[in-house]
Amino acid sequence: MSIEKVRAYFQELGIAERIREFELSSATVELAAVAVGVEGARIAKSLSFKVEDKPVVVVVAGDAKIDNSKYKAQFHTKAKMLTHEEAHSLLGHDVGGVCSFALPEDVKVYLDVSLKRFATVFPAAGSDNSAIELTCEELEKYSSNFQQWVDVCKAWQES
Repeated sequence: MSIEKVRAYFQELGIAERIREFELSSATVELAAVAVGVEGARIAKSLSFKVEDKPVVVVVAGDAKIDNSKYKAQFHTKAKMLTHEEAHSLLGHDVGGVCSFALPEDVKVYLDVSLKRFATVFPAAGSDNSAIELTCEELEKYSSNFQQWVDVCKAWQES
């Protein structure tokens, strides 16, 4: 189970007790915002794509949308999201619980600047009913295979 992998990963980092699990689903930004009790923008949604036939995870603010031209400028390819099956097999996380933690070594993680306006954000922790509160510095530090901060989103500046 994906949350167990994340829990074990966080156990080694000394932060496993910070995982929050909910009775209800937190699989979407809206549901997660209700479960956590914050505005949707503070939900750190993990989007999974294929770049050169390799999976990547881009973590963005809950109110941000991928800007296709910015994405193409950054990754030199069109944004092609992983299917539910690909997310499960390539990331080890199911859609709704995809996160930037406890990932295979070949999965690169990028964090979008849309997150930086918040003191803390709430990414999933491997299941569709979990989250963990982290600062952006902690998100960068604890994300598996972190590569860099990117600017590939739109719509969040108006929020």
